[in-house]
Amino acid sequence: MNSIEANIRDTKTKGQLNSLRSKGIVPGIVYGGKEQNQNVSFSKKNLKTLLEKENFLSNIINLKIDGKDQNVLPREVIFDVLSDEPIHVDFLRIVKGGNVILEIPVKFINSENSPGLKRGGVLNIVRRKVELKCPTDNIPTELIVDLDGVDIGQSFKISSIKLPENVHPTIQGRDFVVATLAAPTIIKEPEKPAETAEGAEGTAEGDTPPAEGGAEGEAKTASPEAEKGDKKEETKKGKGEEKKSPTEKK
Repeated sequence: MNSIEANIRDTKTKGQLNSLRSKGIVPGIVYGGKEQNQNVSFSKKNLKTLLEKENFLSNIINLKIDGKDQNVLPREVIFDVLSDEPIHVDFLRIVKGGNVILEIPVKFINSENSPGLKRGGVLNIVRRKVELKCPTDNIPTELIVDLDGVDIGQSFKISSIKLPENVHPTIQGRDFVVATLAAPTIIKEPEKPAETAEGAEGTAEGDTPPAEGGAEGEAKTASPEAEKGDKKEETKKGKGEEKKSPTEKK
């Protein structure tokens, strides 16, 4: 169990709280049970060490206040929006015989022994945390899912996970899924169109594509003599058209 030392604080104004924070001290509060709420403060350095540990909000912590020990559960941590430094912490006293609702993380083990994963299967995690109602003296730190021997197509429901005594999920009335082992997804590349393939072959063989325009292309390749003859005919026709009709002379 992790532990942290705390001191009783006597601060009433926002300015006093900011003064504590400027000295590397984080204010907090301890509440719950029959005792009165306690305003406390922590060393920011020690608090950040606890925050870096896994599952901080679901682990019971031994809080030492002026030499007295009491077990508490972190309920909320407030961070500064700019510096992302902790500026306030709330702790709930652990009272025997009570119950708390927590989100407990799910941990997957023995993935190297799963034949489904070895064949390329994909583990789809539906819930990374499960909300549970737990007795204060029997709070699990994590839920274990064993992947040993698991093949493609298998799923894990909440009923397949062993829960501690008197620990129950808050979702009742249905056996919800926590994770599934699905078949691998293969993305097939689209095939190239047949016309494109034939065009690529023709270019590779060095074939010259036909000239555009069909008949116009043939006209461009006509002999010089034919072109001269065509020009003469056009000249004759032009002269005939220039002659005025008898009606126009009158």
